[in-house]
Amino acid sequence: MNFNKVEFEYSAGLSSQLPESVKPEIVFSGHSNVGKSSLINKLVQRKNLARVSSQPGKTATINFFDAEEFKLVDLPGYGYAKVSKAEKARWAELVEGYLSAGRNIALIIQIIDIRHKPTKDDYDMLDFLYHSNAPFVIVLTKRDKLKKTAYEKRIDEIMDELGDYEDTELIPFSAVTGEGLDDIKEVIEEYINDAQ
Repeated sequence: MNFNKVEFEYSAGLSSQLPESVKPEIVFSGHSNVGKSSLINKLVQRKNLARVSSQPGKTATINFFDAEEFKLVDLPGYGYAKVSKAEKARWAELVEGYLSAGRNIALIIQIIDIRHKPTKDDYDMLDFLYHSNAPFVIVLTKRDKLKKTAYEKRIDEIMDELGDYEDTELIPFSAVTGEGLDDIKEVIEEYINDAQ
């Protein structure tokens, strides 16, 4: 499966602007500033296919990237406090519209910063995915920021914090070292093959 031949295709700011769903879609979801763009860029071996913003809450659209056998779909990051109520409502309409549109979603990669306890928004998203039987895995980003002892301690805590989501695969990942990248590619291929 070719992860390197990927092109930006389309941005949707409203659910009415969503393109037709044809190929299996790999969806990236997570809190603002959790490392979604860095993960996508590492996956496709490109520096700035997905824009990495120094300003959280900047990605206000659903961005579609086209690969030969699938599409990568980058949802806007949630939970950024400095956004107006109207903008939050538009984001909610957009994301809910996308997730409830019966699209060809092969896998949702729910991203959580390994260093911190999941936020209320993270839990809301996980509850939604878990109870709607959506196909999802959890990727724990920023693995390189923790030394061995701190990392082992956090993994124990995370197992406890995410205990309600039984049998959900957890993949620690670092955009700096590439740790976990092969595991993510493997799981994407597996779900795409199942979706076809």
